[in-house]
Amino acid sequence: MLPIAYHSIYKHPLPAGHKFPMMKYELLPQQLLLEGIAEESDFFAPEPADLKHIYEVHEKEYIDHLLNLTLDAKAVRKIGFPLSIELVERELRIAQGTITGCEIALKTGVAFNIAGGTHHAFTNRGEGFCLLNDQAIAATYLLNHHLATKILIIDLDVHQGNGTAEIFQHHSNVFTFSVHGQTNYPFKKEVSDLDIGLATGTSDQEYLAIINEYVPKLINQEKPDFIFYLSGVDILESDKLGNLNCTLEGCKTRDEIVFSNCKKFQIPVQCSMGGGYSPEIKTIINAHTNTYRVAADLYS
Repeated sequence: MLPIAYHSIYKHPLPAGHKFPMMKYELLPQQLLLEGIAEESDFFAPEPADLKHIYEVHEKEYIDHLLNLTLDAKAVRKIGFPLSIELVERELRIAQGTITGCEIALKTGVAFNIAGGTHHAFTNRGEGFCLLNDQAIAATYLLNHHLATKILIIDLDVHQGNGTAEIFQHHSNVFTFSVHGQTNYPFKKEVSDLDIGLATGTSDQEYLAIINEYVPKLINQEKPDFIFYLSGVDILESDKLGNLNCTLEGCKTRDEIVFSNCKKFQIPVQCSMGGGYSPEIKTIINAHTNTYRVAADLYS
């Protein structure tokens, strides 16, 4: 069983240029079902998160502007989507999907969010197509409800988790670890607890050596009792918005390293999908499906 939060992306209008990569949110569940990696009963559709959980991470003034659709034009441009109540509702559902996934992972060992990985959302603003930081909200939920005492966030998207770093910059019970393209967006990086910025063109061998070294090292060092994994597949050499040169097989091996260590150390893990912008949608779907294939093999 792979508990998976699922919610439709097409509940709000998107600019034409954004619709192609967003297709993955609809196609990935179909692929998981087609391959027998997941069953219909594995999927759950979250309701919008209770605002009290959102206010524990994001500033009330910012959230109220989102809810009332009163963000100024500059703030909306930084987000990159036209602001609508449907978009805000979707982000609230994504946040709840990650919260619920955490609760399930505490029982089953692993859970997924088909969307999520909105790591460019800060305490007081959104950017980079992120309004609310789903994993930061869920991590805070776990800590506030005494469901975890030390959390490790493993962010392996090609873009630094700048919003996550800012949110937890003064939180000793959350360790933020980001491996990303050094010259990729965001061009002004925040400071995670551990940042590894990779040179343009970094390929499988160097990339996987870093992941293989630091994931078990940080688990041993920080002794987390819950892990969040952001499994962006924009590390692929084909990705339009990334500048690393990893292969599909290398990306899959990365997932194997993360999940096998979570399983070995018996630490529950919640996985949000993150980015993926290769020109061919089949490449994106295959790469994301690999993440679920790996988990299904390990946790079945």
